[in-house]
Amino acid sequence: MEVFEAIAKRSSARAYAQTPLTEEELEKIITAGLQAPTGRNEKEIRFSVVNGGSPILEEIDEQMRKDFNINKGPHNFYYEAPCVVLLSAKTGFKWSVVDAGIAVENMSIAAEALGLGNLIIGCIYDTLNGERKDNFNKALKVPEGYNFEIAIALGHRTDSKAQHEYNKAEQVFYVD
Repeated sequence: MEVFEAIAKRSSARAYAQTPLTEEELEKIITAGLQAPTGRNEKEIRFSVVNGGSPILEEIDEQMRKDFNINKGPHNFYYEAPCVVLLSAKTGFKWSVVDAGIAVENMSIAAEALGLGNLIIGCIYDTLNGERKDNFNKALKVPEGYNFEIAIALGHRTDSKAQHEYNKAEQVFYVD
């Protein structure tokens, strides 16, 4: 798939088949994240790859619902995707949040190009950086001195969603 087509087609998947990703699919997506540029070439982004049925994801989901007083709904925060990749970055490095965003976007476009669904996840940020941060970091193999920044759910989507709409006239300004 051509890159501009992948960008245009990409949307947030909220339903997945339980078919696991192949090793080749997962490696291509992780490589796309690793190839993202980073501020001052720090290469500070760390990737925790977790199978969708992992107890740590259930624990994170339960804690997030507790933190935000959300009742258990029909879906967890990653919509039962067979794979979730959590990105963390160096604490205190000025560009970490930007670098993590660039890496996750690379991964999202790569997944789309492979015909896979994906969902970029930020709703667990406060939970993973909250009172149980050390416990979650240990379980997710996040190095000391790193914070969770963003995540992405990956899998074979079973839903369909329209492409993102935008209004170029309202959103883009050309300056001389």
